[in-house]
Amino acid sequence: MTYEDQFKLFHVAHTMIDSDLRRVELEFGVDLGFHADTIVTAEDPDYLQFPAAIRAEASAMGQHYELFYCLENSLRELVISRMSETFAEKWWDQVSDDVKDNAAANRKREADAGITPRSERPIDYTTFGELSKIIQSNWEVFGDMFNNRSGVTRVLSSLNLLRGPIAHCAPLAEDEVRRLRLSLHDWLRLMA
Repeated sequence: MTYEDQFKLFHVAHTMIDSDLRRVELEFGVDLGFHADTIVTAEDPDYLQFPAAIRAEASAMGQHYELFYCLENSLRELVISRMSETFAEKWWDQVSDDVKDNAAANRKREADAGITPRSERPIDYTTFGELSKIIQSNWEVFGDMFNNRSGVTRVLSSLNLLRGPIAHCAPLAEDEVRRLRLSLHDWLRLMA
């Protein structure tokens, strides 16, 4: 595993610890001072227009979103890093046509809507499931950094299912919060 891969693993582990500290802050009503600049305050008029129950739910879900944001983007960077090490600047040519077509369609949909482009990189228009597909279909590039191919498939599939409620603003059941944590730990354990 390269130094860059180890750093990315460290970053994901750090994010999980950071999220746990935020959960402690929320659960016990303490301020450990970790997120004072990022939390929407009770005085924010835009925030206050929503019912307290929805605001509380949003606050609780925020930590899961942050974890998944870090996981998904670190996975994108891992794919870019490993694929470009092997295929140089032509690495995107190795991605299956259906993934490339979907990324192009997502990019066009946003351009047609007149919103600011999220990125110049096509990979930033892929879904989490498509990132998994890139890894699986290029296993010769990624296999040396994981200790079990079927484990990678299972864990990424589980994480993709958990991503749904996080990305689409639905609360995670307590069992699913535990499943998310376990799946993230499984992901880290799969790296050789």
